[in-house]
Amino acid sequence: MTNQILSPSQEAAWSSYQRMRVRLAERLNRELARDTGLSEADFEILVALIEAPDETVRALALRCGLEWEKSRLSHQLRRMEKRGLVRREVCPEDNRSTVIRVTESGRRLAEDAKRQHEQAVLAVVCDALTPEQLHALGCIADAVLARLDDPARS
Repeated sequence: MTNQILSPSQEAAWSSYQRMRVRLAERLNRELARDTGLSEADFEILVALIEAPDETVRALALRCGLEWEKSRLSHQLRRMEKRGLVRREVCPEDNRSTVIRVTESGRRLAEDAKRQHEQAVLAVVCDALTPEQLHALGCIADAVLARLDDPARS
C-alpha cells in the first residue's frame, strides 16, 4: 500500500515545475551576474528603488516589499553601499526611520540590468510559449499567489 498523496499527473507537473524553476533561476541569475556584475539580491533592491517615487524607499517598506528578514536587508544594503550603488539616509519625516536612495551609478546599472533581464526572460520564457500558454502561466501564478496570500489558508 502506498501513502502517495499526489496523483501521478500532479507529481509529474510538480516535478517539471520544480526543475524549470531551479534551472530558470540559475540561468537568469548567471546571465545577470555575467552581464552586469549584480547578484539577484542587488537587482531586486535596485529595481525596487528605481521604480519608486523619487527613487527612495523607507527601509521597512523595502524589507516588507521584498519579504526579507531585517538582518538580510541590512547586510545586503551595507555591501551595496560599499560599492556605491545605494545610500542610507535619515528619513526627513521620522528621524528614527531610514530611507534607502539609489545612487546615480546604481540607477545606470539597474536600468541596464533590467533591460538585459527582460531580454533574457523574453528569450527563455516568452519566446518558448504561445500567447495562450503565457496567459495561462499568468493565471496560474495569480491563483497560487492568491492562495498564499489568503490568511484563512495559512
